[in-house]
Formats: sequence, C-alpha cells, structure tokens
Amino acid sequence: MSAKRFNTSGPSQRQLRVGELIRRTLADILNRGEIHDTALSAMSITVGEVSVSADLKIATVYVMPLMGSVPIADAVAALARNKGELRHRISQELTLKHAPDLRFRADETFDRLDESRRLFSNPTVQRDVSAPDSPPHTTPDEDA
Repeated sequence: MSAKRFNTSGPSQRQLRVGELIRRTLADILNRGEIHDTALSAMSITVGEVSVSADLKIATVYVMPLMGSVPIADAVAALARNKGELRHRISQELTLKHAPDLRFRADETFDRLDESRRLFSNPTVQRDVSAPDSPPHTTPDEDA
C-alpha cells in the first residue's frame, strides 16, 4: 500500500498545527520584549501567519509592523538579525524535535484586502454584482 494514500496539495494538519504554535509563541516572545535589541524592542510587530515546510525544518513567518509604525523592511531586517535568539526561545517553549529555521517575510494580506475592497467599491463592479442573473446570450445561429 502506498505511503501517501491521499492526494492533497495543501499543508497537512501537522504543518498547520506546528505553524500556529510557532506563530503564538513568537507573538508572545515579541510581546514580552524578551529579545535584547533596541530597534526590535521599539517596534510593535504583528505575526500574521507561519507556514511550515513538509519536513518542519523551515518556518516562513509573515509579519507586519502594527499600524505601519515602521517600514516593513526595517521590521523584517530586525527580525532576521535576531533569528538565532528567536529560534532558541521557540525551541525552549515548544517540544519539537528540531527548531525550524525562521525566514521572515512581509505579510501582504492586508494590502490584498484593501485592493479587494477598492475593487468592490467600484460602481461598475457593484452594478455587475447586483445585476440579476440572466440566461447566457445565444446567437441566432445557435437557435437553429
């Protein structure tokens, strides 16, 4: 019997669970100000999501400065400078066989949400969305 019986393209339950545990732990560490970096301590950072690789050895952390208080590049750079200490703290608090390598990226979900809102507020889109469904248009040749 095949080791992988189900053909799934998304992350496994374990990946989702470990990602969420890392997200919560990292948010708590940053909230408590346990990292001794003055630049990082001065920032309020939101940890939006953590996606973990299939082997649980790489964790991509999507972050955003709270209320745009600092440029996102500065926040990502500060976190990347301190990733060794953050990784050590995560390994202390979680019971994982290996502490994953942390990779920090800008969280763009809020930007995409704003763009979606802008598109839906467009009068042309609102007219199309509110229009009743009509039967598909047929040409005279198709009727014969």
